[in-house]
Amino acid sequence: MNNIIPDFLPNQKFSAPVCPDSNIKVEGLNVYIQNNHILRNINVEIPNKQITCIIGPSGCGKSTLLKTFNRMLDINEDVNVEGKVLVDGEDIYDRSAELIDIRRKMGLLSQRPCPLPMSIYDNIAYGCRIHGITSKRKLNAIVEYYLKAAGLWDEVKDRLHTPASRMSIGQQQRLCLARGLAVEPQFILADEATSALDPISSKTIEELFVKLKNDYAIVLVTHTLRQALRIADYVIFMYLGEIIEAGTAGEVFKNPKNELTKNYLSGAFS
Repeated sequence: MNNIIPDFLPNQKFSAPVCPDSNIKVEGLNVYIQNNHILRNINVEIPNKQITCIIGPSGCGKSTLLKTFNRMLDINEDVNVEGKVLVDGEDIYDRSAELIDIRRKMGLLSQRPCPLPMSIYDNIAYGCRIHGITSKRKLNAIVEYYLKAAGLWDEVKDRLHTPASRMSIGQQQRLCLARGLAVEPQFILADEATSALDPISSKTIEELFVKLKNDYAIVLVTHTLRQALRIADYVIFMYLGEIIEAGTAGEVFKNPKNELTKNYLSGAFS
């Protein structure tokens, strides 16, 4: 990311610099919810600094897979997870793994924007304060930097201390993206992040993802094949809890190897 603000660099607060080969690697992952086998023997690697789109029909396990990457499934007592999810080589399901550190690495963008019930400024600053940043000067720099990164600064710079709830839905989604980036994640996880937005706002978010992949691995669950065709570098096709095919966008879209993939891409089922 370009150094938008003089004398301010992201990632100066937390941990060591990110490994250039930073990635997510899933090995033998099985997920059971109330004894239902939801994800079946998942083995896949998420490439760094690319947009990975997870596609497939409704109910095939796309969102469940995404939630395993930041252990959001932990909030459900009826969930049992077997296998490994390795983030930079660390199994995040190991008993010694620090949940707070894991979730800080994962910037999450939900289907509908969920701004905090506070000002635009405080939405960005909130997570930074939790992680120990108290300097007003530094917080100001962080807020400006990440609002610019999310393409929002010029739209809101004169009303930073007004409630975030007064923003449009598209602006709120970009605010949530900025809020997630402000705690310096390594990955951006997006679950149907544009499905509730109008076409113009959707295009804005897509364009942001394309820019942000220079600095982050982005994993996007989408029901919209056209969206995956536009922005995906890597594609995972799921069906009934299994990964049927995974590869570069060119490989999967232009020369799918599996008959199920071919049928899905042709519109035989959705």
